[in-house]
Amino acid sequence: MIQIEENGIFLNVDITENQEVRLLHLSSRPFNDALDAKKAKWYRLVELQMSGFDQDDHHGNKHTGCNPAKMMKYEDHIDYRNEWGRKLEISQIYEGIKVTTHFQFYDGISVIKSWNEVLNQSDESRTLEYLSSFALTGLSEDSCLPRDQDCLIWLPHNTWFGENQWRCYTPNELGYDVVNDFSMKRISLTSTGSWTCDEYLPMGSYENTELHKTITWQIETSGSWHWEISDISSALYLQISGPTYQENHFIKHLSKGEKFISVPCAVAIVEGDFEKSIGELTKYRRQIRRPNKDNEKLPVIFNDYMNCLMGDPTTAVLKPLAEIAKEAGCEYFCIDCGWYADGPWWEGVGEWLPSEKRFPGGIEEIIGYIRDKGMVPGLWLEIEVMGIHCPMVNQVPKDWFFHRNGKLVIDHNRYQLDFRNKEVRSYADSVIHRLVEIYGVGYIKMDYNINAGPGTDYQADSGGEGLLAHTRAYLDWLDEIFLRYPDLIIENCSSGGMRMEYSLLQRHSIQSVTDQQDYVKMAVIAANCPAACTPEQAAIWSYPLRDNDVEETIFNMVNGILLRIHQSGYLSEIGEERLSYVKEGIEYYKSIRRDIKDALPFWPLGLASFSDEYVSLGLKCGKKQYVALWRTKEEGMDSVVLKLDLADSAVIRCGYPGSIPVKYRRLDDELEVFLEAKTARIFEIEENDL
Repeated sequence: MIQIEENGIFLNVDITENQEVRLLHLSSRPFNDALDAKKAKWYRLVELQMSGFDQDDHHGNKHTGCNPAKMMKYEDHIDYRNEWGRKLEISQIYEGIKVTTHFQFYDGISVIKSWNEVLNQSDESRTLEYLSSFALTGLSEDSCLPRDQDCLIWLPHNTWFGENQWRCYTPNELGYDVVNDFSMKRISLTSTGSWTCDEYLPMGSYENTELHKTITWQIETSGSWHWEISDISSALYLQISGPTYQENHFIKHLSKGEKFISVPCAVAIVEGDFEKSIGELTKYRRQIRRPNKDNEKLPVIFNDYMNCLMGDPTTAVLKPLAEIAKEAGCEYFCIDCGWYADGPWWEGVGEWLPSEKRFPGGIEEIIGYIRDKGMVPGLWLEIEVMGIHCPMVNQVPKDWFFHRNGKLVIDHNRYQLDFRNKEVRSYADSVIHRLVEIYGVGYIKMDYNINAGPGTDYQADSGGEGLLAHTRAYLDWLDEIFLRYPDLIIENCSSGGMRMEYSLLQRHSIQSVTDQQDYVKMAVIAANCPAACTPEQAAIWSYPLRDNDVEETIFNMVNGILLRIHQSGYLSEIGEERLSYVKEGIEYYKSIRRDIKDALPFWPLGLASFSDEYVSLGLKCGKKQYVALWRTKEEGMDSVVLKLDLADSAVIRCGYPGSIPVKYRRLDDELEVFLEAKTARIFEIEENDL
C-alpha cells in the first residue's frame, strides 16, 4: 500500500498480490480501510483504451472497462519532492505498453495536478483512443445516503456575453437515478474544437452534502476535453481527460518508442463546500502562473473598443481618448481592432500592417503619444488566423493552415494557422517583433474569434490529434515570446471568455472575460469570475455611457473594482460630475489592489444568476474583506442580507463611492444593505485588534 497524507489530502494506492494497481482512496479524510476486494477491482488508477482491445464492461458510452488498462501490472513507483512539493509517479505495464501516472502536490495547497503518460515499448504500432488524465472511483464512499441523494454536481455554463454561469444540481435533476448497481447514464461535459469554453468552462465540481467535502477540477487545455461522472459496482466515479476518439475525433498512433502525454488537470480536494475548493484552486492558479510584474502591480487598462470606438480607431479620435484616459488614472492604453484596415476588417486580417488612412502620420505617432502621456501603449492582435481576403493567403504554402478531408478549414471567413508549422511560428515571431521593437507597444490584446472545429487531419493521426498538437505548439511559441520579452503583457481573449482556461492563463497575466455590452448584466459575469480565474487576471469592462446618470457610472466602476478594471467609454463626453466618479473609482481601486492580488473569493449571496435581483462578490485578505453588492432589477426588495464572517471588532464602511450615503446595518454575522434599483456599492470590513 502506498499511503500519502499531504496538504490535507489522503491518498491510498494498493498493489495487489497479482501486481494490479488500485487507487482505493483520494479524499480530504483518511481511508477507512473497509473496501470490499471484489469492488476494489474497479478502482483503477488509469483508464486506457487502445484499438483492437476489448472494452470489457457493459458500459454504453462510459469510459469503463478499458483495455489494456485492465491488464496492466505494477512496474515501479517513485515518491520524491521537487520545487512545487511532493510528487508521486506510478508505472504500470502490459506487453510493452507502459503507463506512468503523475500526481503533483503543492505545498500548503489542497490541490493535486494529475496526468498520464503512455510509452510504447512494444515492437508493433499501437493506437490510442482514450486516456484518462485523472480517474477516481468511490466519490460517495462513507456516505449513508444513496449515491444520487448525497451530493450536488456543479456545472460551469458558459457562452458569449454570458460567461461563468455556474449552477448546482442534484444528480436526479440531471437525469441520474440509482436504478441498479451500475448505470448506462452518465453526467458528462464535453467540448470539441478550439473554443474550449464556448458552452462550458473546462471545470466541474462534486460536493458531498452529507459528508461536507468537495472535489473541484479544471482541465488545462485550449483544445478538446471531456469529463464524466457515473457509477460502477454501486460506486460513483469521476474520470477527466483531454480529447477522446468517441467524443472528440481523436486517435493517436504510437510507434515503437513513441510517447503520448495526456492533457493535465488540477483537482482540489477539500473538507468543506464548493467555495472552499475554489479558494484552494485560486492558490494553485497563483502558484503555477508565470511570474510577472502585471499580476503584482495590477495596472488599470483603457481599451478603446467596448461602447466606444468599436473597431474604428484613428489618430484623430485616439488622441483625446488617450488624454482623458490618463486624466482618469489609466496606466495602459490599448488600441483595439481595426488599426490594420482602411474600412471593414474582419475578412482581411493577417498581415498586421497599420492603415495609412487611419494613421496618416504612421501608427508610431499615436503609440508615441500614448507613451508620452505616461501610459503603456498596446495593440489588438489575432495571430492564429488569416482572413479569406488577406493578401498573404495566396502567397504562403497551404500547409500553413488547418485541413480536414483534404480541404482547407474555413470558419467565419477565416483560415486557422497551424502552429505545428515552424514557418507559421516564424511569421508570428516577426509580427510580435514588429509590434514590440518597431512600433513600441508593451501590451498586446491577443484575441481569437473562431472555432476551428475538431481539428486538422493534415499530417496528423486524426483531426483531434492535430488540434492537440497545434495547441501545444502554440503554447510553446507563447513560452518563447515571454522569454524574449519578459515584461510584455499579453491579454488572453477569445471573443471574451471562450478560452478562459489555465494552459493559457498560467502564461497570460490577464483575461478578457466577456464582450457583454450591458453594464447591468456585466455585474453577474463579474461576480462569478473568481471561480474561473484569479481576481487579478479577470479584466472586466467599465464603460460609462454617454447619456446616463451618476449611479450608472458608479455601477460600471463597481463591476471592475474587485478584479481588473478594463476602462472604456467616451469619458470626455460624460460630464465632470460623472467623470469624477470614474476617477474616484480608479483611485480607490489603486488603494486596494495590493490586497486583491492575494485575496481569496467568497460569495455572500451564493454564485450569481442573471435572474437574481441582488448579486454580490467578496474578497478576503487577512483581516480585511471587500464586498461588492449590486441591485440589478427595478422591482423587488429594498434591502438584502449578506452572510459574512464578521468578528466582534469588525468595522464596516462603504469604500466606494465615498460621497453618497448608503444605508446599512449589522445583524450579528450578517449585514443588511438598502439599495436603490440598479445601483451598486463596495464595502470594506476590517477587524480591529482589541
